[in-house]
Amino acid sequence: MAPRPPAAPPRLLAALLGLHVLAIAFALEVSVGKTNTVMALNNSDVLLPCTFTTCIGFQDLVFTWYFNSTEMIYHGKIKSKASEPFLVGRNPRVEFVGSTTGKDNNISIVLKNVDFSDAGKYTCHVKNPKEKNAQHNATIFLTVVQKMVETDNTLTLIIVGVVGGLIGLLILFMLIKRVVLFIIKKTQDGKKECLVSSSGNDNTENGLAGSKAEQKAPPKA
Repeated sequence: MAPRPPAAPPRLLAALLGLHVLAIAFALEVSVGKTNTVMALNNSDVLLPCTFTTCIGFQDLVFTWYFNSTEMIYHGKIKSKASEPFLVGRNPRVEFVGSTTGKDNNISIVLKNVDFSDAGKYTCHVKNPKEKNAQHNATIFLTVVQKMVETDNTLTLIIVGVVGGLIGLLILFMLIKRVVLFIIKKTQDGKKECLVSSSGNDNTENGLAGSKAEQKAPPKA
């Protein structure tokens, strides 16, 4: 029986796992912002945002915008961080408005004079040869409307007004309650003082009357 190969030491396994996790953490990432939906008016220009991040830099990076996953509408390359992207191919209505020499690696585009046929899915795809041809993409959905619909905030305003009124009434009730309790307390304190004063006067009068009676001489027989 052939001898079994020695098992990898635990430290080596932990190191390999750590390198794998680190590679995932530093991997290429593409983002279209906090929301992946955008709305535009018919016959207007619309911005389609896209940025990418990579912790190990990039070299000869390629980025492409697709409409509905198949139609290429913009294709560009970036030599390095020190250079701006150069155009490879694009749709005549698409204009590059980003920049990759600043803090953000911005590869956003503007779609001009949109119409209802432009509504759909737009995908920003990035490939970085420096990361062993790592690839990543992000998608944004465009909706084209004839006019922007104003949000009716009437119900919200009514609710806010009612809640504010109830809070105001509650505060007013608490103030009135404190005033009434203060008046009642003062009235009770005044009555107590009157009772104490009246009791003292009665005792004094009774005591004086008794003294005078005692000082009177008894009648002669």
